[in-house]
Amino acid sequence: MKYYSTNHKSQDVTLEMAVIQGLASDRGLFMPERINPLPESFFQEIGSMSFQEISFEVAKKFFGKDIPEDTLKKIVFDTLNFDTPLVNVKDNSYSLELFHGPTSAFKDVGARFMARLLSHFLGKEKKMVHVLVATSGDTGSAVANGFLGVPGIKVHVLYPKGKVSEIQEKQFTTLGQNITALEIDGTFDDCQALVKAAFMDVLLKEKITITSANSINVARFLPQAFYYFNAYAQLKDKSRKIVFSVPSGNFGNLTAGLFAKRMGLPVHQFIAANNRNNIVYNYLKTGVYEPRPSVSTIANAMDVGDPSNFARILDLYHNNHGEIKKDIVGTTYSDEQIKETLLAVYQTTGYLLDPHGAVGYRALEELLKDDETGIFLETAHPAKFTETVEEIVGKGNVPMPEKLQRFMKGEKLSLQFSSKYEQFRAYLDGLE
Repeated sequence: MKYYSTNHKSQDVTLEMAVIQGLASDRGLFMPERINPLPESFFQEIGSMSFQEISFEVAKKFFGKDIPEDTLKKIVFDTLNFDTPLVNVKDNSYSLELFHGPTSAFKDVGARFMARLLSHFLGKEKKMVHVLVATSGDTGSAVANGFLGVPGIKVHVLYPKGKVSEIQEKQFTTLGQNITALEIDGTFDDCQALVKAAFMDVLLKEKITITSANSINVARFLPQAFYYFNAYAQLKDKSRKIVFSVPSGNFGNLTAGLFAKRMGLPVHQFIAANNRNNIVYNYLKTGVYEPRPSVSTIANAMDVGDPSNFARILDLYHNNHGEIKKDIVGTTYSDEQIKETLLAVYQTTGYLLDPHGAVGYRALEELLKDDETGIFLETAHPAKFTETVEEIVGKGNVPMPEKLQRFMKGEKLSLQFSSKYEQFRAYLDGLE
């Protein structure tokens, strides 16, 4: 399958080139030339299939012509050595728990898949590749741990100083080996701008090979479609209309859901659940996309003022605002509303949300109709935001998984940078 740019000003490329390049030469994001539907028989049998089996069938539709089937199966099965359980929280609202992977965040799926796919492609070339990744929280930890120790790859994680939780920071600043953390004096948007500027730097790219592990990379966001199918497989009553509420920051997660729907997943509607960074919410209301500087919130992984993947959504719908509104509705919540929801759900059901999941849950609470089943994506374990969550539900009420405890014992190692490209470029220029 070929991959084209959302800006439509560069040549189509192979999957291998799309993954290695990360971003198209015209600054656009790569898209597959077509979305292959799954057969009806797949949906008839899905309830008896494992997460790995489901994901392999989905993966074949995207990657089956470009990777040997046995290799693809190994990549999928190695990636998904954990489950994404569907948990009933209240009435017809369910939590899709995406925090059972190594770093307790949904990005473990895409990051681990991409690490293995990139390693497969690089195995033929025997050259060093530098992975640049901007993070507002969980991307950095998932990518760093997904690529840790992978031969031929060095990862450089850019994150905004003082704007990620301590546990998130520890998960990518304590690893060493082939992982380097760069603490940027700015916002996530500044980090993302530095990564994009490096990709557009022709002289730099002549010297070193760079790629991205953000959801701008097709190998990062496409596998996120896997767990939408797994959620459907776990529903006992499949007769009701299904609504997915997606806590949305850079919009890779929701884009993957839209791809799943195009492949045949019977989704009635998606909710783009925003915090105060509500650029897409405003677009849905007005038809005008106006990015602006991000603001800090307690749902920090969603603090994005110019979500990259929205370009993919616009491309998918041919920039038709009316068609987009048929599939996506938006909500936006303040920190106070997020806190109210997190506390209320804990007190009434005993279920402990993280701030991002609270945004998704509240959207269902407000918008879900009687004939619908709602599934919100619980994107990270609450312990990744222990300080914030304990302020809401009380000290000692946030269990810390052992795997997160191990990260907290590590020593922080990071390099300090301004948000100016010149300093970052000099750092990259010194790499080999």
